[in-house]
Amino acid sequence: MINLTLLRDEPDRIIAQLKRKDPAYDTQRLIDLDRQVTSLQRHVEQLRQQKNQLAEQAKSGVTAELRQASIDLGKELKEKELELETLEPIFKDHWMHAPNIAEDDVPNGNKESNKVVKSVGEKPTFTFEVKNHLELGNALKWFDFEANAHISGSGFPLYKGDAVRLIYALASCMFKHNTERGYEPILPSYLVNERSLEVASNFPKFKDQVYAVTEDKLYLTPTSEVNLTNIYRDHIFAANELPLRMTSWTSCFRREAGGYGAHERGLIRIHQFEKLELYTLCTPEQAAFEHERMINCAEEILIALGLHYRISLLAAQDCSFPSAKTYDIEVWLPGQKQFYEVSSCSNCTDFQARRGQIRYRPTPTHKPELVYTLNASSLALPRLMVALMETYQQADGSIVLPDILKAQPFF
Repeated sequence: MINLTLLRDEPDRIIAQLKRKDPAYDTQRLIDLDRQVTSLQRHVEQLRQQKNQLAEQAKSGVTAELRQASIDLGKELKEKELELETLEPIFKDHWMHAPNIAEDDVPNGNKESNKVVKSVGEKPTFTFEVKNHLELGNALKWFDFEANAHISGSGFPLYKGDAVRLIYALASCMFKHNTERGYEPILPSYLVNERSLEVASNFPKFKDQVYAVTEDKLYLTPTSEVNLTNIYRDHIFAANELPLRMTSWTSCFRREAGGYGAHERGLIRIHQFEKLELYTLCTPEQAAFEHERMINCAEEILIALGLHYRISLLAAQDCSFPSAKTYDIEVWLPGQKQFYEVSSCSNCTDFQARRGQIRYRPTPTHKPELVYTLNASSLALPRLMVALMETYQQADGSIVLPDILKAQPFF
């Protein structure tokens, strides 16, 4: 959630900043609702104080005048409490839909304003007609989307043989890489509750994108960012405990896979996919360094795999809802003839921490302050598999994987 103190102190600036991120968001309504709620809260508190004063006076004897004043005050208090009870959730819902404010160096605009800041390697060249990963995988019997459509419906992959080995080899390689760089391994549950999704900023805005287990009031995690954000919910760190770095590997579940073009069939957009996550909790002063560190950690994997990629600084409207600044790492897919994102590296400032009350004390006697949270994919496994298959395909349809993967125990 955004800082309401800033909104109250600098409404014009915050309105302009939120317009950069989401032109459709009604910031003026948030300001008006905040003022109404604050005014009602003050009024209710004054009425309660007056009621207490009347109760004190009654100890010396109850008069008809005093009794009537108490009845009238009680009616007004009940009426205003009901107004407040009705208005507060409306205000909170609108506040929860306010996006994080983009940092000043983030470009204005949407996808067309994204800025490529780095490019590594070259597009591979081929002496034969390039196939896409779906053609390659079907010929090699790596996939069976048709069988899985009977099991789960469309948009869910079924991997077979060497495809399974490749997924595990990639995950093993990346997990080892991340832990060697100081990210603590975490294995969270795949089911999360509503409060966890609210803290991570998936709810209420993106509730329709998450799979629900309604009977148990649980949800399949759309990303382990949700899980990692909530490990330290309502926690206060000592300053010397930060930064705290974590990495996890989970399957992720999202309803968003439908309605895309034929060029995005196969593993490009699916309902279930495996992903390694990087997550950091730190002080505001540490955040810029930790952001770069996280990007470098993800980059090193692509370099080791010999893949061509680029890094783009996203424009304000293309940043995710909780992000103040995002770099996308995009890998070249020869069969698709375009770049696709395999990692979004985001600094979410104190946006998620405010929802989850994740704080730290700068000194032992200092008032607790909100931490900053950062996250990155390291990396999304299906698209990375696509990049490897299409980049390292041979004329006969076989795939020669990099030595770093063939050295893993799964091959």
